[in-house]
Amino acid sequence: MATASSPRPPARGARATTLVRRAKLWLIPTILCALVALVLSLLYMGGIINPNGNLHRLPIGLVNEDQGAPPPGQPQNLGTQITAAIPAQTPGTTVQWRPLTAAQAQDQLATGKIYGALVVPKDFTASIEALASSRATTRPTLTVLTNPGMGSLGSSLASQISQGAAHQASLTIGKGLAQAAAGQGANATTQTLLSDPVTVTTQQGHPIGAHSGLGLSAFYYTLLLVLTGFIGANIIHNGVDTALGYADSELGPWHTRRPTVPINRTQTLLLKMTMTSFIVILTTTLVMVATIAILGMDASHLPLLWIFSYCASLAVGLGVQAINAAFGGFGQLVAMFVFIALALPSSGATVPLQALPGFYRFLSVFEPMRQLSDGVRAILYFDARADAGLTRAWIMIAIAWAAALLFGFGMTFYYDRKGLHRLTPQPE
Repeated sequence: MATASSPRPPARGARATTLVRRAKLWLIPTILCALVALVLSLLYMGGIINPNGNLHRLPIGLVNEDQGAPPPGQPQNLGTQITAAIPAQTPGTTVQWRPLTAAQAQDQLATGKIYGALVVPKDFTASIEALASSRATTRPTLTVLTNPGMGSLGSSLASQISQGAAHQASLTIGKGLAQAAAGQGANATTQTLLSDPVTVTTQQGHPIGAHSGLGLSAFYYTLLLVLTGFIGANIIHNGVDTALGYADSELGPWHTRRPTVPINRTQTLLLKMTMTSFIVILTTTLVMVATIAILGMDASHLPLLWIFSYCASLAVGLGVQAINAAFGGFGQLVAMFVFIALALPSSGATVPLQALPGFYRFLSVFEPMRQLSDGVRAILYFDARADAGLTRAWIMIAIAWAAALLFGFGMTFYYDRKGLHRLTPQPE
């Protein structure tokens, strides 16, 4: 006769105080956390510590509109002399001074090809001669044009450099004026005024909207596209694996494991990429609604901006899915470095590429943030002109799509042919 038996008590589990003494349990998490902290610190801070010291060929326009006749005994007017002397006095290759006409300067400001410009006005020589002969009605002026669409730091660097060059030109001209005035018996006050005779004014060469974050809205908008693509792809990756029974689902104290669906790696990646392509439609729309409709960010060419945003965010999402398919659980860390850790400091969106160390300029050739931010900047600030970086951005997005599809499906097809299936036993 069967007798009722009392329920078996649950087996006594391991205790944290016991497991914490196991060195192997500490080894991998400690090494990975330490490496991530060290590498992220070096990457992020290494690009911004010394932008002035890392300057390399920052493009600034140099416009000479001076129409005055050469002063007596001199072969060229003062505007020509100044625009010839400034590049020669610039140390090393820190600045790329570009001699431009006024029309060329405006075009390059409007396409983001220069960070600013220094303009010598038409009456510059005449105003200097008038000042020397006491016939002056206004002080001679040099104009510094800024380009806030290139970011507040880049525009500020160009403005500082241009103002410094203008001030040095003023001192050079003033030295000759002061000596001439002294020879004519001018008093000390007049000589002091003539020693630095030129006024430097600053104007926006290519204005942007007041709701553009001082030229940073393009960077943060691009960051949103990258983050929604990156985080969304990882959510889809984990959600599909959970739904198909390849990963556990935990919500607080509740733990479930669904029956495993027999599906190979290639079909799994196809499912994840398909879901990513549709869900990105929603996330892209919400990004634009939040930033433009709710927060009032200045933006034009809205249909083009939506299409570009969708393609950009999808490029990130497809890349993340390909990396996760190739590297498994370690893929999320790899994708984080590819799309976030290496991409942000090499984007050139906050610190100009010309003010970054060479390593970051190398990364900017292929890292996604630079390509995407150039396209967004062209649409938001430069009237969606193709030569403002939009064409290159489209090309790089197409390359990213192709690379993600080829790498992702190439790896899963290889795993499937080798019989490296994902089927796992069900939990007890």
